[in-house]
Amino acid sequence: MLALASPAYFDYGKNMDVERADAPVSEIAAAIAEPARTRMLCCLLDGRARTSTELAIVAEVSPSTASVHLAKLAERRLVRVQAQGRHRYYSLHDRHVAAALEALTVVAGAPRDRFVPRTPERLRTARTCYDHMAGALAVALHDRLFALRWLAKAGANDDYDVTHAGAEALEKLGMDVEAARGQRRRFACACLDWSERRPHLAGALGAGLLEAALKRKWVTRDLDSRVLSVTSAGKRELRERFGIEAADLPG
Repeated sequence: MLALASPAYFDYGKNMDVERADAPVSEIAAAIAEPARTRMLCCLLDGRARTSTELAIVAEVSPSTASVHLAKLAERRLVRVQAQGRHRYYSLHDRHVAAALEALTVVAGAPRDRFVPRTPERLRTARTCYDHMAGALAVALHDRLFALRWLAKAGANDDYDVTHAGAEALEKLGMDVEAARGQRRRFACACLDWSERRPHLAGALGAGLLEAALKRKWVTRDLDSRVLSVTSAGKRELRERFGIEAADLPG
């Protein structure tokens, strides 16, 4: 008779201390299982952050009740909160939480609604955010800088650092990385994009990237708004240097 080999992760005697694991697992499961909290967490699975007001609507509870639920989720390290201006945005704590929720939704067969931004397309495509770039283009650039390994996370906060390869590449674009590092402000950090609900690059490095994009005429400023228009040269450079297709951007 053929014996079936057990997967390594079922080797409980070696891989899991059941007596120590059962309580934390039960607490996490209980935090997820409450229907309002489940709806909030599943809403955040698209990777975009939302305010407590938005999550209250999704969960069909009052704002005060939503705050209690979110505090419970934050306590269990299922969500994290980021202050941005007057608002506090909530997102999943990390990829492990997302993976667990994905597995549960697969088992449950539950569909997920897509996030639909309501920002006017020109403003959503590219705009300024204080002294750096925001919008779908800025979010795409942020993601590509990590994919190219030009940027790396620095510590547990939302701070970033430039890799050796990134420093060389950014210098070729005309950015003075060391000068940006020497400024009396955060060097490079995540800034939550209010239209995309995902991070773009801020700090001295983000300001330098916007300045380089303007000097190279990848983008031009609108005369009477914060809108940035992507030029023909910019579309070509973004495709060749970063693999960003203008056709994939809104507008």
